[in-house]
Amino acid sequence: MAAPPVVNCPHCAKAIEWIPENRYRPFCSERCKLIDLGAWASEKYRVASAKADRDGEVGTSEDQP
Repeated sequence: MAAPPVVNCPHCAKAIEWIPENRYRPFCSERCKLIDLGAWASEKYRVASAKADRDGEVGTSEDQP
């Protein structure tokens, strides 16, 4: 049987095995999982939308008469 893949925790970068028994994957622990959730809740992370990207552009052809 092949060895399970090893990934790094997105928060602390600790190497962990990607196995079903790791209930916090992709995180190494509940602590790292909750820290990440808190960052999303406090809007430290944002997902840009295509519309938001266009609204922020300066000097586009739409600005020209």
